[in-house]
Amino acid sequence: MSIRYECRCCGARIAEFDESRVSEEQLGLNSLTAEERALIISKELGGDTVVSITCAYCRDALQLNPELSLVGNPLQ
Repeated sequence: MSIRYECRCCGARIAEFDESRVSEEQLGLNSLTAEERALIISKELGGDTVVSITCAYCRDALQLNPELSLVGNPLQ
């Protein structure tokens, strides 16, 4: 099983870690509130953990065009 970081906007895979080699504490996920965890962390049927964040490309695009944040998947 793995912990995978994916962009919430474009779906790009940003990073992936083997869950047996790295812990949530090492990644800082334990410092999230319950609400934050519910918003960005999900479990797949196979047991992988997916952390939804925004990649650098999408972050820059959203900063230049804030109206894109009103669209569900602005940078598919």
